[in-house]
Amino acid sequence: MKQTAKVMGVTFSKDTLAGTVKTIIGHLDKKDADYMHIITCNPEIVMASAHDEELRNILGDAGLVTADGIGIVLASRWLGDPLPERVTGFDILMGLLEEGGRKGYSFYLFGADPETNAKAAEVISAKYPGLRIAGRQHGYYKPEEEGRIIGEIAAAKPDILVVALGAPRAERWLYRNRAKLPVRAAMGVGGSLDVIAGKVKRAPVIWQKMNLEWLYRLLSEPSRWRRQLVLPKFAVRALFSRGRS
Repeated sequence: MKQTAKVMGVTFSKDTLAGTVKTIIGHLDKKDADYMHIITCNPEIVMASAHDEELRNILGDAGLVTADGIGIVLASRWLGDPLPERVTGFDILMGLLEEGGRKGYSFYLFGADPETNAKAAEVISAKYPGLRIAGRQHGYYKPEEEGRIIGEIAAAKPDILVVALGAPRAERWLYRNRAKLPVRAAMGVGGSLDVIAGKVKRAPVIWQKMNLEWLYRLLSEPSRWRRQLVLPKFAVRALFSRGRS
């Protein structure tokens, strides 16, 4: 059975959330595991990649790309090669933290504002005492500080590098610095640290099950409306791309 599906030029894993976490854990447990870049791709990234060569290269070189958005899943069904479900960055991170607590993995938290970064590290350490926070760095840094940050990550050698710089900034940062990062897995997690720290509430489970988390976030954060304008454009492009993917 084919393990991937292509949606508008981007190749997605057909793994479920549970399967995705299992795949990443399997990679982490290899003695000779090299760098694995995990990307949770939403419609915005798909649309941007159509006219951004670097972003296309990033997606093409990633070790794993998941469908972070119901729009991606619906488009895959329309295109005749369905993905099983939405696999979000937050849910993957929660799965990795759970496993990390059992297996003793080390994490480096990079991104978010200083207070959120510190609080997220505190919450994670308290909830998953079996894992280790190898280091952390907020995302409000000056360009000239980047070398120091990369050096700190390299010295910490975490199993998993968690980057909360927003998408696709996190993906670009990881791609450009991949040769300098001695980590087993790295992924951008969007606003996940904000949720963990309690700064932002995630949509209630009923909204998630109805695939309306995007609407809940829009209602909770009206300033996001400009970002949502890409969704109808994505839908139209998916409609007319049938037979060409």
